[in-house]
This record gives sequence, C-alpha cells and structure tokens, in this order.
Amino acid sequence: MTDKAFTVPGMTCGHCVAAVRSELSAVPGVTSVDIDLDSKSVVVHGSSLDTAVIAAAVDEAGYEAVGLS
Repeated sequence: MTDKAFTVPGMTCGHCVAAVRSELSAVPGVTSVDIDLDSKSVVVHGSSLDTAVIAAAVDEAGYEAVGLS
C-alpha cells in the first residue's frame, strides 16, 4: 500500500471535493481518497500509484495538484 499526499489550492467547496474525489477514485490502483477541505490536503491510498496519472486526474477535475511527488 502506498500513499501520495499533496494539496489542491483551488478547492473551495464541497463540489470541488466531489469532483477531485471522483476523478481520483477512477485512477487504477487507487483504493481510497481522503480530502480535508479546510487544509486543502489530499491523500490518495492504493498500490502502484503513478504520480503523473494522479496529477492528470486532478487536472481533469479542473484543479492543480501541488507538492505531489
């Protein structure tokens, strides 16, 4: 199991959280996604997580992943 943590500064509401969670949940290998709107932090849990694919999923939701490594 691997975790990828990052922030999404553009998230401002529940709709933003839902959009990011939906896109990330569709990424192969992702088992769960924890999002804290107050701190704008996201932690993706799963196996064989590809950083570029996770960043692309956040981009597809209309936001930018910051600090993703």
